[in-house]
Amino acid sequence: MLTLEHLHKQFGNLTALDDVSFKVPDGQITGLIGQNGSGKSTTFHSILNFLKYDGTIRWQGKPITESVFDEIGYLPEERSLMPKLTIEQQIVYLARLKDQPAKVIRPQIDNWLKKFAVKGKKTDRIKSLSKGNQQKVQLICTLIHRPKLVILDEPFSGLDPVNADLLKQAILETKAQGAAIIFSSHDMANVESLCDQLVMLRTGDVVLNGSITDVRNQFGRSELYVTTDWSEERLRQLPHVTDVNRLRGDRFLLRLDDEKAGPEIFQQLTNGQYIQEFSQQPPTLDEIFRMKAGIKQ
Repeated sequence: MLTLEHLHKQFGNLTALDDVSFKVPDGQITGLIGQNGSGKSTTFHSILNFLKYDGTIRWQGKPITESVFDEIGYLPEERSLMPKLTIEQQIVYLARLKDQPAKVIRPQIDNWLKKFAVKGKKTDRIKSLSKGNQQKVQLICTLIHRPKLVILDEPFSGLDPVNADLLKQAILETKAQGAAIIFSSHDMANVESLCDQLVMLRTGDVVLNGSITDVRNQFGRSELYVTTDWSEERLRQLPHVTDVNRLRGDRFLLRLDDEKAGPEIFQQLTNGQYIQEFSQQPPTLDEIFRMKAGIKQ
């Protein structure tokens, strides 16, 4: 388990992290979200001892020292491959930095290239690859030594949906092997589909921390999805409906100021008759992100 307690980081007059505390359990995935400048990369750099900080960071109950680095897989937001090396040379070089012998790594490379659908041979130079394929090679470098702690800074950036799905499968496989995984992303759909829990930072403060379900339920079941032949004007007249958005065709999203109004709305809308869709839900993570990014506690 990775544990961060009362983390504080100051850059001159700027407070980058202010009393940040959370845990990343083994075999679970944590999403670290927040606007640009919220402190996500500073948190990662603190975990990796790239900078000095106040507070406590522990891996399996002990401070993270150089001896622990072999257990960590880190994908930085900025790509850092060496363009003149071949794919094989690059992977072997970085694996050896993690104390993995070349004779162990080389036989695995073809399978990893196939797993990530890298368009290129292992003898191709990095500079000959597209940006997307370079990113996939760096992901292989991050995971091939089977790290127990995985830190991914915006891993989905620049990936199309097909390649994003390949990465998701690799992340889930790594989770199944018992690794503790933390990644940052601006795409809330990726966070919601992968993460067991999330932490949201805003200007260095933790403003959300918990399981995906618990975080969403904090905001109440204030959204109602219905498919009906009622007009938009008529839907607006239902009790406790504050806003109506037509999604497509006869499907609408109704926002409520009181989640307890659901049963009453159901009775009025259906009048005892069949209705194709009536689903009362908490706000999506995307909407929660927007709300918390704009609210100062």
